[in-house]
Amino acid sequence: MTLFEDCCKKNNFKSLQIVNTENPEILSPRQGWIEIVCGSMFSGKTEELIRRINRARIAKQTVEIFKPAVDTRYAEEDVVSHDERTIKSTPVDAAESILLFVNNDTNVVGIDEAQFFGEELTDVCTTLANRGIRVIVAGLDMDYLGQPFGPMPKLMAIAEYVTKVHAICMQCGNPAQFSHRTAIGDKLVMLGETESYQPLCRTCYNRTNSSKNRHS
Repeated sequence: MTLFEDCCKKNNFKSLQIVNTENPEILSPRQGWIEIVCGSMFSGKTEELIRRINRARIAKQTVEIFKPAVDTRYAEEDVVSHDERTIKSTPVDAAESILLFVNNDTNVVGIDEAQFFGEELTDVCTTLANRGIRVIVAGLDMDYLGQPFGPMPKLMAIAEYVTKVHAICMQCGNPAQFSHRTAIGDKLVMLGETESYQPLCRTCYNRTNSSKNRHS
C-alpha cells in the first residue's frame, strides 16, 4: 500500500480520480469525453487536432479521423493544416456516417472542420463519448459574419474541454478571433484560404466592416 493509499484509508476517503484538464488524455482510455478546439481561420485548430491525434498514437491508442467530404482545399482524404502538416482521414458526407466507421476497438475519434457538418454532429459526438471514446473536434466557432457557426455552439456547451486558439490580426498584429472575408460573395459556406479570408481582431474587424458598409 502506498503512502497516498494509506492516507486515504485512514481518512475514510473514497476512490479518487485526479484530472489534469491540460492533458485529458491521461484519463482512463475507456472513459469517453468531448474536446473542442475552436477559433478563427489560420489560428492553428487543425494543427492542434493533429498534435493531439499523434500523441494518442504514440500512446498506442486506436484512432479514427474524419472530415467533411466538401472540404477538398488541400486534399480529398488528408486532413491538412495551414502549415502543411498532414494526417490521413476518412471524408464523410454526413455526420451520421461517422458512426459506421467507428468500432468497439476505437479509443479516439478526431473530427476536423466540424462547422461544415449539420446539427446532428452534436448527437454523434455524444453517442461516441457515451461509448467510452475520446472525441476531439476542431472547427470555426464563428462564420465570416461573426455569428456562431453550425453545430459548434452546442458542441462547446456539452464538451468537457474547450480550447479557443487565436490567429494574428493581419492589420494590427493583436490576437485575432474573427475570419474576415475579402472575396466577393455572401454564401455562408465559401471555401477559401488567404486569397479569400484574413484573421482580424475585434477592433479591426468592426472598423473594416463599418468602412465596407459606408461604401456599399
